[in-house]
Formats: sequence, C-alpha cells, structure tokens
Amino acid sequence: MNFYRRGALLLLTLCLSAPVWALDLSGAMAALGDAKAAGQLGEQPDGYLGVVRAEGQAEDIARLINRARRAEYQRVAQSNKIKLADVEAIAGKKAIEKTPSGQFIQLDGRWLRK
Repeated sequence: MNFYRRGALLLLTLCLSAPVWALDLSGAMAALGDAKAAGQLGEQPDGYLGVVRAEGQAEDIARLINRARRAEYQRVAQSNKIKLADVEAIAGKKAIEKTPSGQFIQLDGRWLRK
C-alpha cells in the first residue's frame, strides 16, 4: 500500500471513529460532578457553568451543559413571559446557593472556593 493510500485509510478510520471520542450531553452530565469536585468547573451568577481550569474535558462539558441550560432557560422565559436574563439570574443564584463547600463559584468576576 502506498503512502497516500495508507494516509487516506488512516484519515477515514479516524473520521469514522471520531463519534466514539465525542462527548454527548449525557456523558457531560455524568462527568459534571467529578469536574466540579476537581476544581475544573464552577457555577456563575449568570446561570451557566464556567471553566475554572481548562483540563481534561472541562470545556466540552461546560459547552454541552450550557447549551442545554440555555434551551431550558429560554423555554421557561417564554412560557412565563419573562426575560431570559431574569431566568438566568435566578438560576445562577440558586446554583451558587446549592454549590457544596469546596467547589468553585464566581463572584464579581473572580473564582472563589465556596
């Protein structure tokens, strides 16, 4: 097999196996607790997760969960005829209150261990 065919075969194999490596929402939800306990992710006042330390899959976890949170916040805002920003602020306040000691929260733009 020549060099180009091997390269094409390798590229095809990687493309076909990429979905196995990809993190989905259920995987992100399952990994969230460990990521928060490891200090990689924390709760923000705007109702979304923030990346405290970009290690492992922290950014992917935050992106997927934040996308789902935003969709839910939009649904709640529309069904209650209130602003999205109000829903986000309420959710952020509740998330920060529920965050266990030792995990990170963001206050005044700074990450603090609760």
